Amino acid sequence: SAGLGGSELCIRDRASDDLIEHALSPRFIGSDEAPIRVAEYYSMTCGHCADFHNNTFPKVKAKLIDEGIVRFEMRPFPLDGLALRAHALVRAVPETKFFPLVKMLLAKQPVWARAADPVAELQKMAKLAGISADEFNGIMLNRPLLEGIVELRQKGMNDWNITSTPSFVVNDDLMISGNRDYEEFAEQLSAFGA
Repeated sequence: SAGLGGSELCIRDRASDDLIEHALSPRFIGSDEAPIRVAEYYSMTCGHCADFHNNTFPKVKAKLIDEGIVRFEMRPFPLDGLALRAHALVRAVPETKFFPLVKMLLAKQPVWARAADPVAELQKMAKLAGISADEFNGIMLNRPLLEGIVELRQKGMNDWNITSTPSFVVNDDLMISGNRDYEEFAEQLSAFGA
């Protein structure tokens, strides 16, 4: 922990605060006018989350998000330290790169998450997204960012009793827990008009 508590991280200026605020702001895809709002609590190292995003999400995007029915938000719920680092990485990139980087990391999850040195593999993935080694190391040591992600996770636990991933909150009304195929997922949304 001595490496995390360096004095350079304790000195926070306005630009740093804005960066953290931006990194922790909501990440969603779809129309703001969509009648159904889904917020997914996911962990970057969760195999069920990867399965949902690799197999179900493309249909959700094509049939519900792109059609203006669903606005889909992704909320970090890291289950371990490696997931926390991966969440920090995807949150630190410009918003236009967020969804493509999440998609890549979840598609390649076995490659980096189960590697002998998973942080080194995560850094290789970051490099593919145009993130330098210095930028990557800065993100990994950005304590306010890491703590902010942990706070978002805690908020999910407090507000919705989230205990596993993926979990989906629909219109701040219904919580759906666990991986679903498209038909089952759409069926659960049908009560909201999907």
